[in-house]
Amino acid sequence: MNKSQLTEALAKEEGLPLKKAEDVVNTVFGEMEKALINGERMEIRGLGSFKVKEYDGYKGRNPKTGEIIEVSPKRLPFFKVGKELKERVDVE
Repeated sequence: MNKSQLTEALAKEEGLPLKKAEDVVNTVFGEMEKALINGERMEIRGLGSFKVKEYDGYKGRNPKTGEIIEVSPKRLPFFKVGKELKERVDVE
């Protein structure tokens, strides 16, 4: 499912105009993005949690040339699945 499919499903499920559903989805994702940019952890019960992991810089190697390169420190978003979702998905 992509963002536009999510928007359409929300509009259909809640009887909203497509534009209003799009505004809701954009607001939710926008607030999630702001929280992560500010280094905050975000949890959605039953789904999981989002946080930003910080990685130190290190010396790496270009696999094509073998040249040693400096990899700069970085911050990346990380999602940890919640117990409820894990159990719902892992049904045989």
